[in-house]
Amino acid sequence: MDCFFCREDGGDVLWQDDSLRVVLADEHDYPGLCRVIWNAHAAEFSDLSAGERDRVMKAVYGVERAIRRVMQPAKVNLASLGNQVPHVHWHVIPRYSNDAHFPLPIWAPRQRTVSEVMLSSRRAQATLLREAVRQEIEQALG
Repeated sequence: MDCFFCREDGGDVLWQDDSLRVVLADEHDYPGLCRVIWNAHAAEFSDLSAGERDRVMKAVYGVERAIRRVMQPAKVNLASLGNQVPHVHWHVIPRYSNDAHFPLPIWAPRQRTVSEVMLSSRRAQATLLREAVRQEIEQALG
């Protein structure tokens, strides 16, 4: 099986341990979009044990808290699709009322163009996520 998340990190690794990693995705229109990726290959969330599922969700919680603190979005979207990459991972997506797709999901048709100045400002904020993610995940995982 050729699995992207088994083969590659999937973004800039902000935090990792033996079971999972948090990456900052390279999504032009969505600075700050993070993925929480289970390291071992599993296609479905229900393939994980109860303890493993709990660990993933605590990490998702920690990443959401970090994004809210650093990026101050209007909303945070959580998504676990896996249709294109069938490997357990969660998208943690900062959303703004003036982002390219709001109020629709980021995979829907674009609603507007967002200025590069605004996106650059959000990218600058996203550079602060590494430390915030580390702090929040360590607190969430205890």
